[in-house]
Amino acid sequence: KVARSNPRAYKQRIEICKLRQGEHLILGFSIGGGIDQDPGQNPFSEDKSDKGIYVTRVTPGGPAEVAGLMMGDKVMQVNGWDMTMVTHDQARKRLTKKNEDIVRLLVTRKSLEQAVRHSMM
Repeated sequence: KVARSNPRAYKQRIEICKLRQGEHLILGFSIGGGIDQDPGQNPFSEDKSDKGIYVTRVTPGGPAEVAGLMMGDKVMQVNGWDMTMVTHDQARKRLTKKNEDIVRLLVTRKSLEQAVRHSMM
């Protein structure tokens, strides 16, 4: 028997190099969630009370997809900043800072846990 800890315990570091398009820096993904949002509306919030920041869309071929980010990933940190108790707007601002070409994310992913468990069988 495998002891079940936090179901989102499998963390992954992802480094996204922003794509420069004129004045804009493109990450290539969208987020949902935040402490000011209704977690019941978030399709990735398991118990419908998780107010974390989740990846809701990844642009095909965009910087986030190239870096390995996936829809449903939960964003735990952005460049070392804790993202577990932030508003949607605070999260968006952390991700879209003009002076940062590289965004380092710490995410947790459901499929990682399943892959690890499967490899242990």
